[in-house]
Amino acid sequence: MSEPTAKPLPKRGEIDNRYKWNLEDIYIDIEKWEADYKKIKLMIPEIERFKGTLKKGAQNFLDCLKKCDEISSLMDKLYVYARMKRDEDNTKPEYQALTDKASAIATEVYTAASFIVPEMILIPEKTLNEFVEISDELKIYRHFVKEILRNKEHILPENEEKLLAMASDITDAPHDIFNMLNNADIKFPCIKDENGEEVEVTKGRYSAFLESNDRRVRKDAFHAIYKSYKNQTNTLASLLSNNVKKNKFFSSIRKYDSALQASLDRDNVTTDVYDNLIATIDKNLHLLERYMKLRKKALKLDNLHMYDLYVPIVPEVNKEIKYETALDMVEEGLQPMGEEYLKILKGGFNSGWVDVYENEGKTSGAYSWGAAKTHPYVLLNYQGKINDVMTIAHEMGHAIHTYYSNKTQPYIYSQYRILVAEVASTVNESLVIRHMIENSKNKAEKAYLLNRYLEEFRGTVFRQVMFAEFEKATHAIVEKGEGLTSQMLCQIYRALNVKYYGAEVDIDDDIDYEWSRIPHFYTSFYVYKYATGFSAATSLSKQILNEGKPAIERYTEFLKSGSSDYPLELLKKAGVDLSSAQPIQDALNVFEEILIELEELI
Repeated sequence: MSEPTAKPLPKRGEIDNRYKWNLEDIYIDIEKWEADYKKIKLMIPEIERFKGTLKKGAQNFLDCLKKCDEISSLMDKLYVYARMKRDEDNTKPEYQALTDKASAIATEVYTAASFIVPEMILIPEKTLNEFVEISDELKIYRHFVKEILRNKEHILPENEEKLLAMASDITDAPHDIFNMLNNADIKFPCIKDENGEEVEVTKGRYSAFLESNDRRVRKDAFHAIYKSYKNQTNTLASLLSNNVKKNKFFSSIRKYDSALQASLDRDNVTTDVYDNLIATIDKNLHLLERYMKLRKKALKLDNLHMYDLYVPIVPEVNKEIKYETALDMVEEGLQPMGEEYLKILKGGFNSGWVDVYENEGKTSGAYSWGAAKTHPYVLLNYQGKINDVMTIAHEMGHAIHTYYSNKTQPYIYSQYRILVAEVASTVNESLVIRHMIENSKNKAEKAYLLNRYLEEFRGTVFRQVMFAEFEKATHAIVEKGEGLTSQMLCQIYRALNVKYYGAEVDIDDDIDYEWSRIPHFYTSFYVYKYATGFSAATSLSKQILNEGKPAIERYTEFLKSGSSDYPLELLKKAGVDLSSAQPIQDALNVFEEILIELEELI
């Protein structure tokens, strides 16, 4: 029997340049990259010469911090370029090698600078505070010093910090191996599309397949993708287990009670924020059950399966949205943000910030990234659906946040914390979808958009909190001294799906393996920030629409703040208090309002 003829992904060189990001804005060629690499090599001893001198006076202290910022900024630029070149096509060994080279020198820099914090905590607190008040240049580092003193009990002696810095390449192995397996090595079978043509399943196409109105296509794609992950389940379980063990090791050695506490403490957030989030969602799972019941009714199905959860429950008005049309839709939705914001947005669209289409070997999903000395970049795998329009809005929210932060803050504060990052992206999404709903042409279109908004809530709040519960459970097992096997991971993941969806959905066996394809599990305790960020963004977008200029000014100042203060404090200044569970409940109340509106239309 002959192999089916599939539609292959295009090669990188077959994509029109206007749909590719312009990495030449960072380095015109590899020779320029190599020149900066050599420059960093020469700068490393310049950092090391400050060792043992920080206590001698404010000038020494300042010169060391400035030199560290200089080399770190250049190193970020070097690494970002190498990694994004690899992300263009993970099958190219030259860019894998470049990324490894960048990662190795980053380890050298971290190792060389590892004495700074341990030396700082040996300086009397009074003296350290006097240092930062001596000059305007040193006052810049006031929050940095405050943060070091806050974490004093978790900072190790110099030699131990140096060892940990040297080990970073090794401890990053689970993430790096998963990335290569997930983006370069794993292959998926072909299925027949709606027209009966053989098409290879890819991670990018999988999302489109799950939104197909043809249930057979949804089912085939669902089982096809999980067949490939099931075939790798022992390897993937080993990778995830070792990532959890790594987190246990670091949290234990830094004298935290748990990996969760260690992770949240980086943002000066207590574990009760995480626990309150899960508890608030648990109290509102009846809303998810109610939405699933509406989905079953709208799709006219006797039984709802896991592969039925993403298809629009009303017909999609726009079968395919051209990329240029999507840009117009995003721009229109963000009109309330004002002229300055829109100018930055359009500049990004037209200035080589965005890499648009999927190609063979390209990293899946979407992200925004950059370094302090570059403009932001956005990776997409655009498929022409409403979700892709929302992804553009989302990633450009990140990009403009990065733009403002890099432009306004000194390097030390230019990289904002992840907890606040998801606020900027989701404010954009909220404004765009609200605009589309308000300007819908008929009931059918409005119903479709309301459904999409509910899906944003489900995906960003309910789903991410389910992930957060999974992470908490897996880490608790390892922290009790027990091991994580593939079977155990599947059991935990299945139990959570039953808890969240079991009242109205038949939980297909293949969903047990979904944990094995979630990249965020390798950046542990990250996903809860989507839910808190979405809740904060729901409130901020309402303020922008209702108050106009005052709210926009508060929000813009938030975007410009980088990491110059703790995330929860920055959000309070913008107008949201995440130290309480109220913003989460407020967001769920909005979910219920939208659900009621959709129930009346269907």
